[in-house]
Amino acid sequence: MAIEIERKFLVDVDLLKQSGALVDAIRIAISQAWLSRSNDADGEKGATVRVRIAGKDAFLTIKGKTTGISRSEFEYPIPLIDAQQLMQMCVGHTITKTRHVIPVENHLWEVDEFHGPHQGLWLAEIELSEEHEHFNKPPWLGEEVSQDARYRNSVLALQTLPADD
Repeated sequence: MAIEIERKFLVDVDLLKQSGALVDAIRIAISQAWLSRSNDADGEKGATVRVRIAGKDAFLTIKGKTTGISRSEFEYPIPLIDAQQLMQMCVGHTITKTRHVIPVENHLWEVDEFHGPHQGLWLAEIELSEEHEHFNKPPWLGEEVSQDARYRNSVLALQTLPADD
C-alpha cells in the first residue's frame, strides 16, 4: 500500500517572493476536481477520488482517510481526454493552481498558488518518508495547517476561502 505523509503550511507570500525561491522554481499548471468524497460512520472525512490535470499529464488518485498526517494514496496516469471528460462529472468546483516546486536542502516543497475562488491562498506542502522526519523550515512558511481540514483541497473544492478564526 502506498502511504502519503505530508505536512502543510500557509505561506508568507512577501517573504517567499523576497527570498528569490520562486525565480528558479519549476512551475506546473494544475486543475483538479473530485469524483467522490465519502464520510465514515462517525461523520469524519473518509476516502476521496480525484482527477488531476498537471501540465499535459493526467491522473486518477484515490486517497484513504487521514490519520494524523498520513493516509493511503494510489495514483494512476490516465489519458488527458479521459481526465477532461471525468472533470465534467465532478462534485464542487474545479481547483486551479500553479504549483511551484522549490528545493530546500534535501526536500522538495510544493508551493501552491491558488486561482479562481481561492485567489490569494498559498499553501506549501512537504512529503516525508516518516511522520517524525526532521526538516528545516524555510523562513517563508507560516502557520502549520496539516490537520486543519479547511485547507484540504477536497474541502476547498466545496467552499470558498476558510474564514479567519
